[in-house]
Amino acid sequence: MPVRAGWHQPVRAFVAAGPIRTTVRGHPAPAQTRGVPVRVEPARNVEPSRPGLRPGHRQVFLFLQGPITPFFARVADSLEARGHRCLRVNLCFGDWLFWRRPGGINFRGTRETWPAFIADLIDREGVTDLMLLGEQRYYHKVAIAAAKARGLNVTVTDFGYLRPDWITLERDGMSGDSCFPKDPEAVMALAAQAPEPDLVPRYRDSFLTQAAWDMAYHLMSNWLWWLYPGYKSHQVHHPALVYIGTGLHILRAKRTGPRGDALVRRLREAGTPYYVLPLQMENDFQLRAYSPFFDLKTPIHAVIRSFAEHAPAESRLLVKIHPLDPGIRNWARIVRRSAVKWGVADRVDFVDGGDLGAMLEGCRGVVTVNSTVGLWSMRANKPTMTLGAAIYDIEGLTYQGGLETFWTQAPPPRRDLWEAFVKAIVANIQIRGVYYKGEGMAAAVEATASRLDLAQGAWLEVRTRARGTVEAGGDLPGLEALQNA
Repeated sequence: MPVRAGWHQPVRAFVAAGPIRTTVRGHPAPAQTRGVPVRVEPARNVEPSRPGLRPGHRQVFLFLQGPITPFFARVADSLEARGHRCLRVNLCFGDWLFWRRPGGINFRGTRETWPAFIADLIDREGVTDLMLLGEQRYYHKVAIAAAKARGLNVTVTDFGYLRPDWITLERDGMSGDSCFPKDPEAVMALAAQAPEPDLVPRYRDSFLTQAAWDMAYHLMSNWLWWLYPGYKSHQVHHPALVYIGTGLHILRAKRTGPRGDALVRRLREAGTPYYVLPLQMENDFQLRAYSPFFDLKTPIHAVIRSFAEHAPAESRLLVKIHPLDPGIRNWARIVRRSAVKWGVADRVDFVDGGDLGAMLEGCRGVVTVNSTVGLWSMRANKPTMTLGAAIYDIEGLTYQGGLETFWTQAPPPRRDLWEAFVKAIVANIQIRGVYYKGEGMAAAVEATASRLDLAQGAWLEVRTRARGTVEAGGDLPGLEALQNA
């Protein structure tokens, strides 16, 4: 579904469908939503539920919010071609825009009415499987709770742990909610059963398509908010600010990137030891849901303080901003002030842009909240520590001690365990393909449909390896040092 002129046609078609109403059969309407009465009547574009089409005969998939791409709609096409049934709840106009196929249900109620709505829908339609991206979003957390209470399959997708052409597909959740084992021996056992992975990139994705679809989704959802008056987005900042800021940052990085590369070259040529703190996007759900932090200021201050107090006196700390950071907060100033406060202004560098691979290759170690940069670091055989919950935070891969001892005592990851980890995730929770571009999307669609189709048994053993959900912050290494920062 390319982004193109003529969007007024689907918008007109959508508006012409009728007045605002919650489309779930038999569900009581909330009294008011921003002053607009919400009526209840059967969904217009959902085929009637029939006893002969219940789980014993085929699966019934319920899609919630996913990647901003036709990916979910095409997975639904593939699943229905296999004899299954697919539904989708649209929470905002962007959801509707990227579905536009049979099975759509428009929820126009409030957060208060969502729990009863989703439970009623699951029961009435005989849903067997829930599929979504972002298990920590409010609407998804409620839906997952309802699904698990009924013993349904819950599958979560997101960008792959391996880049550039992998997609994650996990049961129950990611990071702290992942089914993937934390025991090194269990990882080794999984790898022993897995084939040797082919890690040579096959597909290219399109950042321009991703940006265009993302802008279309968010801006049109904001402009047409009145079609879904009760919807509250999980986004931290207004999308317009994010797009403008990110665009300016990308342009600025063309100038600042070479400076970062030059700094790394000077440090490596001089033999100066340095550590890397890669910053994540502040609106990254991995940060908010699976760490003790709600923003980045706390880990920045904690890491700089620990570096000042415990790192070798001749070493430096490079704080690297995320390449797509929108610049809403002045991270350079925050880093500079923290370095001054802890007396290491001459040993802390803020880096914007540059070659991350070269930076990691020459460093002494990496501290991250739970960024996928941690995987890059371990691939480069560098000591790595996470401050939050991450799928790769496994003894033998990451440092399990306190932050205060990381600077001088952290060993590199075990190579045998690292290779086993990659083999195990490729075989169990990664699929080949991309979300946004042609051949790679087609490959991802078919691989996803194959795994979701329980007739093929793709998940039957994986689920038995599930571990309990880790409450973020409960037993994180170095947490005491962070709390005292």
